[in-house]
Amino acid sequence: MDWKELMADCPVIAAVKDMEGLEASLRADVKVVFVLFGTVCNIAEIVERIKSADRLAMVHLDLITGLSAKEVSVDFIRRNTRADGIISTKQPIIARAAELGFCTVQRFFVIDSMALANVTRRHDACRPDFIEILPGVMPKIIRRICRETPIPVIAGGLIADKEDIMGALGAGACAISTTNPKIWNM
Repeated sequence: MDWKELMADCPVIAAVKDMEGLEASLRADVKVVFVLFGTVCNIAEIVERIKSADRLAMVHLDLITGLSAKEVSVDFIRRNTRADGIISTKQPIIARAAELGFCTVQRFFVIDSMALANVTRRHDACRPDFIEILPGVMPKIIRRICRETPIPVIAGGLIADKEDIMGALGAGACAISTTNPKIWNM
């Protein structure tokens, strides 16, 4: 699967943080769902709901209750779910996910200049398929990151309207992720 082509074709990603959001995402015109909730007991069921709706499921491993921040948690997701990819802020998790053939998204919270400098320095160590930048409403920063790295950028967090989407995509992001159902069908 060519993930970059998929993101170009459908640049809005539904990010879901509860069952209500999950059900709404399955009614929306999106192809990729970022799973930002769940437990070790129900993550397989959550992923299966997404897959049965013919969508791609990306599990944010750091947010799954009951899983540790260890590489073995990636192995658990591979063996027990049909997830297509892994999201994490942690390099070892991203590296292990890549080894197991998952699409990988390394998430960065860009809250100051030190965090910004860390984006290009840290992603080089594990080479994720995508970088997700939060908050996603910083076109100047997104543009700078896109110039400094060949890795495609996803903008996420605080995206509230079409202007935010256009600002992020216009700055070079390949996609946006949002928990706002109103944005999913734009």
